[in-house]
Amino acid sequence: MSNLHEFNNPIPVVTEIGEGYAIYARDCGTFENDVWTVVMDTGAVLHFRTDQLKVYANATFDIKKK
Repeated sequence: MSNLHEFNNPIPVVTEIGEGYAIYARDCGTFENDVWTVVMDTGAVLHFRTDQLKVYANATFDIKKK
Protein backbone atom coordinates (compact mmCIF):
# COMPACT_ATOMS: atom_id res chain seq x y z
CA MET A 1 0.00 0.00 0.00
CA SER A 2 1.36 3.43 -0.87
CA ASN A 3 0.87 6.83 0.73
CA LEU A 4 0.54 10.13 -1.08
CA HIS A 5 2.06 13.36 0.23
CA GLU A 6 0.99 16.67 -1.33
CA PHE A 7 3.34 19.57 -0.61
CA ASN A 8 1.89 22.84 0.71
CA ASN A 9 4.61 24.66 -1.23
CA PRO A 10 5.95 23.12 -4.46
CA ILE A 11 9.60 22.08 -4.25
CA PRO A 12 11.91 23.37 -7.01
CA VAL A 13 13.74 20.39 -8.55
CA VAL A 14 16.14 19.59 -11.38
CA THR A 15 15.55 16.48 -13.50
CA GLU A 16 17.42 14.86 -16.36
CA ILE A 17 15.22 16.72 -18.86
CA GLY A 18 14.90 20.12 -17.21
CA GLU A 19 13.68 22.08 -14.21
CA GLY A 20 10.30 22.09 -12.53
CA TYR A 21 8.34 21.96 -9.28
CA ALA A 22 7.47 18.81 -7.35
CA ILE A 23 3.83 18.97 -6.25
CA TYR A 24 3.45 15.57 -4.57
CA ALA A 25 5.23 12.30 -3.90
CA ARG A 26 3.94 8.74 -3.58
CA ASP A 27 5.62 6.41 -1.09
CA CYS A 28 6.18 3.10 -2.88
CA GLY A 29 7.36 1.13 0.14
CA THR A 30 10.58 0.21 1.89
CA PHE A 31 12.41 -1.37 -1.04
CA GLU A 32 11.28 0.89 -3.87
CA ASN A 33 11.98 4.45 -5.01
CA ASP A 34 9.23 6.96 -4.29
CA VAL A 35 7.47 8.47 -7.31
CA TRP A 36 7.39 12.26 -7.57
CA THR A 37 4.98 14.29 -9.70
CA VAL A 38 6.71 17.31 -11.21
CA VAL A 39 5.28 20.23 -13.15
CA MET A 40 8.01 21.09 -15.63
CA ASP A 41 8.81 24.68 -16.66
CA THR A 42 7.23 23.81 -20.03
CA GLY A 43 3.91 23.04 -18.29
CA ALA A 44 4.15 19.27 -18.74
CA VAL A 45 3.27 17.13 -15.71
CA LEU A 46 5.66 14.16 -15.44
CA HIS A 47 6.51 11.44 -12.93
CA PHE A 48 10.05 10.70 -11.73
CA ARG A 49 11.65 8.24 -9.35
CA THR A 50 13.59 9.65 -6.39
CA ASP A 51 16.91 8.81 -8.05
CA GLN A 52 15.97 10.90 -11.12
CA LEU A 53 15.69 14.33 -9.47
CA LYS A 54 17.56 16.72 -7.21
CA VAL A 55 16.32 19.54 -5.03
CA TYR A 56 17.12 22.78 -6.86
CA ALA A 57 17.81 25.04 -3.87
CA ASN A 58 16.61 25.36 -0.29
CA ALA A 59 17.77 28.23 1.93
CA THR A 60 16.44 26.53 5.08
CA PHE A 61 18.79 23.58 4.63
CA ASP A 62 21.55 25.63 2.95
CA ILE A 63 21.20 23.74 -0.36
CA LYS A 64 22.60 25.97 -3.09
CA LYS A 65 22.28 25.73 -6.85
CA LYS A 66 25.54 24.52 -8.41
